[in-house]
Amino acid sequence: MTSELTLLALRFGFLAVLWLFVFAIVFALRSDLFGQRARKLPADQQPGQMSAAPAAPPAPAAPRAQPASAAPAAPSPGGDPAARRLVITKGAKAGLEMPLSDGPLTIGRSQESNLVIRDDYTSTHHARLMLWNGRWVIQDLDSTNGTFLAGERVTVPTPVPVGSTVTIGQTSFELRR
Repeated sequence: MTSELTLLALRFGFLAVLWLFVFAIVFALRSDLFGQRARKLPADQQPGQMSAAPAAPPAPAAPRAQPASAAPAAPSPGGDPAARRLVITKGAKAGLEMPLSDGPLTIGRSQESNLVIRDDYTSTHHARLMLWNGRWVIQDLDSTNGTFLAGERVTVPTPVPVGSTVTIGQTSFELRR
């Protein structure tokens, strides 16, 4: 009798552990597919402030025309620190311009990313664009579908020349002066 009771208790224990394992897998998949839950912004950080930053770069539009005519047509091979903006050329946010600062720019589906790309082929934390030793460098953050620079997959931090196309999922962008 006690062996049957012990066997029944072991069966229920195994079943409980199995269900915990299944829930852990479902939670991990959900957070990877849909990202973290959105949090409400404090009153001092309104969404309008985020969209105002990309609108600021059109003011220096006249000065950028002069360096573009003086610069060679081909992108420089070593990554150019003179690049001051990121321009999305293809994807859902095509036409968006973002000013580049000296800090790193994170790219992914996560709301915590500086550049949020809602795309089935973009990982939660997909890539990082950073100024390193005076050059802009793209680093893939072990994304599932990869980061591509001029059609080549990026496996190590790689300098990004001005005008070269960087592709993440279905979105492409370029660094410009």
